[in-house]
Amino acid sequence: MLATLRVVNLGVIEDVTLELSPGMTVLTGETGAGKTLLVGALSLLLGDRADPTMVRSGTDEAVVEGVFRHESSASPGGDGSIDAGNAGGEEILTRVVSASGTSKAWIDGRRVPLAGLARRGTDLVELHGQQQHQALRQAGAQRAALDAFGGIALGALEAQRRLVRDLEAEREALGGDATQRQRELAFLSFQIDEIEQAQLGDVAEIERLDAEAAALGEAETIRQQAAIAHSLLVDGAGANVTDLLGEVARSLPDVPVLAPLRSRLDGLVAEASDVATELRHVAETWEADPARLEELHRRRRLLIDLTRKYGGTIDDVIRAGEEARRRREELGARQDRADRVQDDLAAALTALHIQESQVASARRKAATALAAAIEDSLHELAMPSARFAITVGDDGAGEDVAFLLGANAGEPLAPLTRVASGGELARTMLAVRLALSDAPAVLVFDEVDAGIGGATAATVARKLRALAARSQVIVVTHLAQVAAFGDHHVRVSKAEQCGRTISSVEPLDPEGRVVEISRMLSGHPDSATARLHARELLEARGTQRRAV
Repeated sequence: MLATLRVVNLGVIEDVTLELSPGMTVLTGETGAGKTLLVGALSLLLGDRADPTMVRSGTDEAVVEGVFRHESSASPGGDGSIDAGNAGGEEILTRVVSASGTSKAWIDGRRVPLAGLARRGTDLVELHGQQQHQALRQAGAQRAALDAFGGIALGALEAQRRLVRDLEAEREALGGDATQRQRELAFLSFQIDEIEQAQLGDVAEIERLDAEAAALGEAETIRQQAAIAHSLLVDGAGANVTDLLGEVARSLPDVPVLAPLRSRLDGLVAEASDVATELRHVAETWEADPARLEELHRRRRLLIDLTRKYGGTIDDVIRAGEEARRRREELGARQDRADRVQDDLAAALTALHIQESQVASARRKAATALAAAIEDSLHELAMPSARFAITVGDDGAGEDVAFLLGANAGEPLAPLTRVASGGELARTMLAVRLALSDAPAVLVFDEVDAGIGGATAATVARKLRALAARSQVIVVTHLAQVAAFGDHHVRVSKAEQCGRTISSVEPLDPEGRVVEISRMLSGHPDSATARLHARELLEARGTQRRAV
C-alpha cells in the first residue's frame, strides 16, 4: 500500500505530506484546490513525462516521494507512523523535476533510469482518470489479466517454448543446414578415398621415380657404356686388368714391410672383379622398358596432382588425409546428433502446437465470461448501452488479446486506447478491476464519477468500496455519495499566504466529514439541512457497506 505521499513545489502545492491507510480513501475539495495535482504527482512516480511548467514558480525543482509499505513485512506503528523496525518492508520511490526540464529518479535512495522507476511504479500503482496511466490499456497486461481470470496456467507452455528454442539453437550450432553437412561429408569421403588409394608412404617417392625414369630413358647408352667399361677392365691394352693386378701383388716379396701393400692389391683385385661382373650384367641385360617408363610417369603425375591439391609435399598430402578423416568423424557424429535433434524438434513442435491450441481455447472461453462480467458492471455504472468484448488472436496460443469497448449505443467496438472520455474510461477500468481477482496494491480513480449522480453514484461508490477490500483505493471525487463511502476522507484546500496560493491537505474526523459532505451537497457547509443530509449519507453508507 501507499503509506505516505510527499509533494514539494508542484504547482500550487508548496509542501504537502499525505498519510494514507488501507481501504478506500476519498480526496475532496473545491475545483483547483490541488486534488488532481496529487494524482499528477503519483503519475510522476510512474515515469510519466514531466512538464517543467509544473514546477512551482520561484523554485528550482519539484520533488515527489512515495513510501510504499509491503504488508507481509511491515505494519504501522502504534501512533500511525511508519515503524522503523519494519523498514525492510518499505520501498521509497522518488522523482525530482527541475525547472530547467531535467528529471531524476531514485528507488530506495539508489539512482535509477526513469524507465526503471516506471517499471517499478506501474507494478505498485494503477491510475485511472485524466492521466490515463492504466497498465490494463497495454496488450500484455490485458493478456495477463485474462489468464489470471481464467486460471490459465502457462508454465507448461513456457517450458515447451524454451525446449523448442533450445533445440533450434542446438540445431543452428550443429551447422543448421543438413544438406550442406551431407555435401561436406561426401566431399571429405572423396578426398579420403583419393588419398588412400594412392598408398602413400615414401615421402621422397617423387625423387626416386624421377631417377628411375631418367635411367630408363637412357637404357641403350648405359648398356653400351657398360660394355666398353667391361672390355677395358678385362682386355684393356691386350691384358686383363684383374690378372695384371694379381701379378703385381704376387711379384712383391713376402716381407712384413710390403704386407700392407700386397693386402691392398688383393682388395683391388676383388673389387675390380666385382665391377667387371656387374658391368657385364648391365651390358648383357639392360634394355629399354616402355611399359615401366609409362608406369613411372603415370605414378609421378598422380603424386604431383595430389601435392597440388593438398600441399607442396607428399608429407603434406598424408597430413591432409589424416585431417579429412578426423573432420569426417566429427561431422558424422554431428550429423547423428543433428538427426536426433531434428527428430526431437519435430516432436517438440507438435507438442507445442497442442499446448498452444489448448491455451488459446481456454483464453477464448475465459474471454467470453470476463467480457460478460465487465459488461454487466458497466451497465450498473451509468453506461447502460455499453458493450464490452475481448478478442483472442488466431495465431499460436492466442497471444494477441485485446479489450474492446463500445461506450454508447451505435458506437463500434474499439480498443480501450481510443476511449476519449476520462469518466467512461475510469468506470470501464473499475468494471474490469471488479471482474478480476488480482490487482496492483494501489488503485487511483480520478473522474470515475464524471457525468453521473443519484443512484448511479451510489452504485459506483459501492463498487469502489468492494474493490477496496482487495486493494488500497484512492478516489478523487466531487460527489457526496462517493465521498460518504470512503473509509478515510482527506480534504484538499487552498489559501493565499503572503501573496501566494498554497494547497494543503487535512484528514477529516467524523464531524469534519459531515461538514465537507455538506459543502459538496449544497455549497453551504453550515447549512443545517445539508448537514442532516450528510449525516444520513454517512449512516446509510454504514448500512450499505455491511450489505456489500
